[in-house]
Amino acid sequence: MTMPAVEALSSITPGIAPMLDALVAASGWNQTAHDWRLFERLGTVHGVRDGEGQLVASGAVLPMDAVAWISMILVMPAARGQGQGRAVFAHCLAQVKAAGLVAMLDATPQGEPLYASFGFTPLWRLTRWQREAAPATASLATDKPALDNLAALDAQALGFARPAVLADLLGRSDSRCVRNGLGFGLVRAGRTAHHIGPLLSSDEATAAALLTQAARGLDGRIYVDVPDDRKAMTAALRTAGFTPQRSFARMALATRDGTQPPTGHPAFIHAIAGPEFA
Repeated sequence: MTMPAVEALSSITPGIAPMLDALVAASGWNQTAHDWRLFERLGTVHGVRDGEGQLVASGAVLPMDAVAWISMILVMPAARGQGQGRAVFAHCLAQVKAAGLVAMLDATPQGEPLYASFGFTPLWRLTRWQREAAPATASLATDKPALDNLAALDAQALGFARPAVLADLLGRSDSRCVRNGLGFGLVRAGRTAHHIGPLLSSDEATAAALLTQAARGLDGRIYVDVPDDRKAMTAALRTAGFTPQRSFARMALATRDGTQPPTGHPAFIHAIAGPEFA
C-alpha cells in the first residue's frame, strides 16, 4: 500500500483553518482555532490531503524544553483504516527524533497500540471526567497569577518547562484561574466544553477544593483529565456531578542515545492541561 503524502503546513491560512476545525469536530474533540494557532506558532502542524486538496488527517509536534509533545493525530471518518493516522504520526515522530528530543504523548485506548508499535511505553494513566451543563452557583475570579510562579510549579511537576505554552493559555481572553497559596487551576473555553487544567498543587486536598471551586463557577459542560490514582480528586469529581468519559495513557519514547523521559513530580499533577499539551 502506498504511504500517504504528509506535509508540514507552513501556515494556517483562511483556507486551511476550517479544514483543521472540521477534523476536530469529526473526531469529537474539544480544541479550538486558538489551539491550532498555538501549534502553528510554537510547533509544527502536519497534514494529509485527499485528491481534492482537502485535509483528511492531521498531527502536531510541540517542542517544550527537552521534550516534544505529539498530538492531534486526527483522521476524517471516511479516510480511516487507510494508514493515514500511522503515516502522519510517523512523520511527526521523525521530526522529533531528528531534533534529538524525547517524544511524549497522551494516548487514547484506540491509539495506544499504534504508539506501542513504535516503541512508546506507558508512564501512568489518567481519565477524562465530564460534567454536563449546570447552573453556576458561584463566580470565578477574573484575576490571573504571575506567569513566573505558575510556570515554576508547572516545570517542577512535569520535569520540563513550557512557559510559552502556559503564557498562551493564560493570556486568552476567556481563560480564568482558581488558586490559593498551595496551588492553581487554569480554566479555559473549548469547542464544546470548558476545560479545567492544568491543576497543580503539592497537596491533593487543596487541588480537590480548587476543582470544586472551578466547577461551581462554570455553567457549561466541563472536561477535566485526572490521573487515575487521585482518591480525593475522584471523590470531589463525583460529588460535583462528573462522570468518567474516556481513558488516556501518558506514554514516552527515549531518544536514540538513551535519554529517558523527564520524571518531575507527578504527584503534583491533579489535572493535565489536556492531551494536546501535556
